[in-house]
Amino acid sequence: MIVTTVTVKVETDHIDDFIAATIANHESSVSEPGNLRFDVLQSREDPASFMLYEAYESEEAARAHKQTAHYLRWKETVADWMAEPRRGHLHAVIRPTDRDLW
Repeated sequence: MIVTTVTVKVETDHIDDFIAATIANHESSVSEPGNLRFDVLQSREDPASFMLYEAYESEEAARAHKQTAHYLRWKETVADWMAEPRRGHLHAVIRPTDRDLW
């Protein structure tokens, strides 16, 4: 399993726009082959701060996500709304193991 978290800080006047665009991306992403999770989280302390939690079965599935039309549309749509560059963080999964999932 491959997990990436993406932290995003959005300009405050584009919070609702960002949420709408990201929900559309989420809805398509969860239908991708190899997608296990695609969570969209908003900070309760700072409503302009978001984290995307993306889990894929393999590196190939995670790479394929970045070639999809919905991801490329999301990336272009939200680019000007960023208060700072978004940051992706790769994670090693300790638990659950693949055996725990199936």
